[in-house]
Amino acid sequence: MQAPRFWFTPPDELHIAARLLSPIGQLYAYATAQRTAQHATVTAQAPVICVGNLNAGGTGKTPTVIALVQLLLALGKRPHVITKGYGGNVQGPLEVNPRYHSADQTGDEPLLLAAFATTWVAKDRIKALKAAEKAGADVIIMDDGFQDPTIRKDLSLVIVDAERGFGNAKCIPAGPLREPVGAGLARADAIVSIGPQKAQHAFKKQWGGALHLPHFDAELKPLSMGMDWSTGRYLAFAGIGHPEKFFATLRGLGAQLVHCEALGDHQSLSSTLLGRLQAQAQAQQAQLVTTEKDAARLPDDFQGDVITLPVRLEVQDTDQFTTMVKKAISADIL
Repeated sequence: MQAPRFWFTPPDELHIAARLLSPIGQLYAYATAQRTAQHATVTAQAPVICVGNLNAGGTGKTPTVIALVQLLLALGKRPHVITKGYGGNVQGPLEVNPRYHSADQTGDEPLLLAAFATTWVAKDRIKALKAAEKAGADVIIMDDGFQDPTIRKDLSLVIVDAERGFGNAKCIPAGPLREPVGAGLARADAIVSIGPQKAQHAFKKQWGGALHLPHFDAELKPLSMGMDWSTGRYLAFAGIGHPEKFFATLRGLGAQLVHCEALGDHQSLSSTLLGRLQAQAQAQQAQLVTTEKDAARLPDDFQGDVITLPVRLEVQDTDQFTTMVKKAISADIL
């Protein structure tokens, strides 16, 4: 299911649906405020970095977690990731192994994250944290959980899609927010906005007055795969928070897209759906292509028919970002 379009109209052009739903959104914001006001009940033995957001849905948390893992590994640390595993059905704590586990069990993002670092899935984050500590983690990365007050955080990052920003600045269901912008950013240590330069400029113009904390520009860049995308025809499909970004990336590489299938975030890839896409691609002499996250949900018998375009997060001010992370995890590492 895709987010309603009216969520992303400018705050000064509020859609009538947002106006009607605003009272419910205010109740949602109040409930979130009551929850986040609680004191942490658990202090981990290792530093905890939370990668969260204010918006519901995809903003780029997963590539940010991957970038943090790679940074921490380069610093000689042993990071573990903990996550609830959205879309999975295990209670956990479970150490994710892509060889044995499926997206139905763990969710798609944990399968992707497990390729980079030891990843624990549990519906109870505290249980995942304890499992990671017992297994020897010296840094814990929380994938989501910014609005969860139970675990004390040493560094809280708010991730936002620069193109969409904070939408109409209303809370669910009137808008995309889990909590008001001011309230959320007051608890954050830094914000990372993800998008190209044009989107970054627009984001700062719209929201710059609310950003009273360190702000890092970042962009998702496709990994070089040693292929010339401009020589082929492709049928692209994506079930992420903002599928159009994936399609735009492919076009930016010169790919000729015969069809773009935008799916709901974490949508199940049924044999019926994939069979239809496969038949459509064959009819148009096109190659199926999708995201890394979607590839984690592909059934085994479709793995060889779909190619993946991996992307990685590049932070503009790498040195300052690294210094911030170092300070958060250990003063004596500097």
